[in-house]
Amino acid sequence: MTNETKTAELHVDGKTITMPMMEDNAGFRAVDIRTLWRDARVYTYDPGFGCTVSCQSAISHVDGEKGQLLYRGYPVEVLTEHCTFVEVAYLLIHGVLPNQAQMEKFSDLFNSHSMIHEDMRTFFRRYPERAHPMAVLSAMVVSLSSFYPEVDKTDEDIDMAATRLLSKLRTIAAFSYKKSIGEPISQPSHKLSYCANFLNMMFSSPVVDYQIDPIIVRVMNQLLVLHADHGQNCSTSTVRMVGSSGANLYASVCAGICALWGPLHGGANQEVVEMLERIHREGCSVDKVIEQAKDKTNPRRLMGFGHRIYKTYDPRAAIAKKICHEVLARLGKQDPLLDLALGLEAKALADPYFVERKLYPNVDFYTGIIYRAMGFPTDMFTVLFALGRLPGWIAQWQELKRDPHQRIGRPMQLYTGPMQPAFVPIDQRT
Repeated sequence: MTNETKTAELHVDGKTITMPMMEDNAGFRAVDIRTLWRDARVYTYDPGFGCTVSCQSAISHVDGEKGQLLYRGYPVEVLTEHCTFVEVAYLLIHGVLPNQAQMEKFSDLFNSHSMIHEDMRTFFRRYPERAHPMAVLSAMVVSLSSFYPEVDKTDEDIDMAATRLLSKLRTIAAFSYKKSIGEPISQPSHKLSYCANFLNMMFSSPVVDYQIDPIIVRVMNQLLVLHADHGQNCSTSTVRMVGSSGANLYASVCAGICALWGPLHGGANQEVVEMLERIHREGCSVDKVIEQAKDKTNPRRLMGFGHRIYKTYDPRAAIAKKICHEVLARLGKQDPLLDLALGLEAKALADPYFVERKLYPNVDFYTGIIYRAMGFPTDMFTVLFALGRLPGWIAQWQELKRDPHQRIGRPMQLYTGPMQPAFVPIDQRT
């Protein structure tokens, strides 16, 4: 981040306010308005914070115009192709890719922390059978601070905190699924890698000889890497906001999980699959679906298209599309939903309505189809998103704690309520 001599001017009530300009390493500029209230007695109004920079970060960079996503400077395409999820987690948390010795130490910590406390099984037994896995996940994560109170120590080793949370979240996610279908819990194994362990805990059982497919393990790694971080999105900003109050890592991540749960954020891939299932069930043509999406009076929307940041093809969507074909070919499946998705994409990208509005497929458009083919139920899709995003949340929380400029999050508001109406005693109110 460079601070140059360039300035911006704002004219308020005949007074000129001069504010410094800032520019990041990618060339994006921002106006430093930190003294605006002091100097001009005005705030800025930005619902959704679409034009507001809340922090300086070296973790990930999203360029919506170029369709570019970088983790610590590395293109997501490179990391997805050449790295495991654990390697990328190390990169985000430490800022560099691990060497062999660092990777072995990091992996050993994952094995050490993979099991959950026996007393936590009581929690699982008490949840209703139909409890949503995201509800279970968020509650179990925040409860970790009760079992590991050392997380509140500012000097706790970040590797210890990170691997404990990353490893246990994987186990909690698999346990919540097993609970929902009434099957016994499968324990993690020190002989298996991170993603192989997760798949085995999800799908093995005493009556199923589950075979771990190395291709599917690689795909699981790739999908988690695709979601590892994405700038100051809703859930990441939530982690930072809660963390700014001094809340510990588990509490902050729990808040991020709850933010991710919404259908406009992490729940979007589930919405896409449910939309495709509905279209297929009703037998609607691609042309009709496209026309409905363009009709503002029609409540139906084409889920999985468009993005708050990307104004071109989401780079993660291109990778997910390729993975989708590989998975279906590997599993020998013909999914009518994929054919439908491809037809919708082709039609939309040839339609001026979508092109002019830069509505391209986003990462959620294909990931749900992949998870479905791998055997995950739709209510687990957002859990998988959370599992992938976790290293980014940890890195963002850690960066926040080290930022000398960070203050407790406290947006201002424009008040629209009444101003001191006449007070009437209760016995005189009609």
